[in-house]
Amino acid sequence: MPLNILVVDDSDIVRKMIGRTLALAELDLGDLHEAENGREALRVLDEHWVDLVLADINMPVMDGAAMLEAMRSAPETAGVPVIVVSTEGAARRVEELMEVGVSAWVRKPFTPEQIRDVILEVTSGWER
Repeated sequence: MPLNILVVDDSDIVRKMIGRTLALAELDLGDLHEAENGREALRVLDEHWVDLVLADINMPVMDGAAMLEAMRSAPETAGVPVIVVSTEGAARRVEELMEVGVSAWVRKPFTPEQIRDVILEVTSGWER
């Protein structure tokens, strides 16, 4: 079944690059939605069925951590897997976000194969 994915990053160029990388990753993709910050992402989640969120952490308006907290507190989005896609990799920061519900962490830059493997791992056995 195709995956509907939401890509959240304040950089339009990065969102487009992630979209192209996903297309090369040989995944069964459905709709690809984009948001430039956490607040916009929550709006997209209210309006569209999304199976997976790929999100940056450092964004204006609402950062990825605040978005994640809002998602985890809402029954409709509490179980949606979230993969952080970021250049940030401080061990303490990764640990903090994993504790509040991040499904996986991928450091930029990444290859299509790397993102495919993480997506398959995170979504395997997940019931929609």
